Amino acid sequence: MENLLNRITLNPEICHGKPTIRNKRYTVELILDLLSAGMTESEILKDYPALENEDIKACLAYASKITKSKSYFKTA
Repeated sequence: MENLLNRITLNPEICHGKPTIRNKRYTVELILDLLSAGMTESEILKDYPALENEDIKACLAYASKITKSKSYFKTA
């Protein structure tokens, strides 16, 4: 998983410092939004040919790591 996470970059000069893929202008947020909207990995890769399958996996790994941190949402 750590190897995948190396694909996620934080650079204040790119996309206002949001997490991006390999210092490109593709944010983790964009990929997660596309997946949650129902796009498949192959559809995303077709629409964004600069991306690789491992980039999508890296976004999912990053999201997983973030959700493991302490949550500040109120619980019911």
